[in-house]
Formats: sequence, structure tokens, C-alpha cells
Amino acid sequence: MVTRDFSGYEVAKALVNKGNFQWVRTPGDHAVLKWEHPDGPEVKKRSVTIPLHDRVRVGTLRGIAEDAGAKDFEKFCEWIDRNR
Repeated sequence: MVTRDFSGYEVAKALVNKGNFQWVRTPGDHAVLKWEHPDGPEVKKRSVTIPLHDRVRVGTLRGIAEDAGAKDFEKFCEWIDRNR
């Protein structure tokens, strides 16, 4: 079974280091990450907000995966696990 037990910092770190997201700001205890398509922002861009908690709930993690553009939640969790 794939683990779904990640801290918010682990998720943000994987998206920044391996997912080409940029850490834009940290309002309170949340990280705001942005991603732009390599061909420019007019093609596609994404924004993801991640709570920097010790443990991210599964429903919140699903929302982060969706906002980040993941098509398969299980594969997203496997990818985070490999890259945290």
C-alpha cells in the first residue's frame, strides 16, 4: 500500500525540488507554490497552497494533487514518497 502520511514541508519540498514549482510566499503556516508551463504563462500555470503542518490530511493531499495537475492520486503519493 502506498503511504499517504506526509508533512506539508515534505510535499512542498518535493514539488519545488522535482516538480519545477517555485515557492512564492509563506502566509502564516501555508506555502504558496506556483508553476508555469515552459512555453510561458499564457499556455498554462498552476498555483498550489500547502499547509505546513506535521501531517497533511488525505483530503487536503488530494486537493494538492489536483491543484498540482496530478491525474492519479496514488501515483502522486508514490512520487512524493520517492522525492521527499
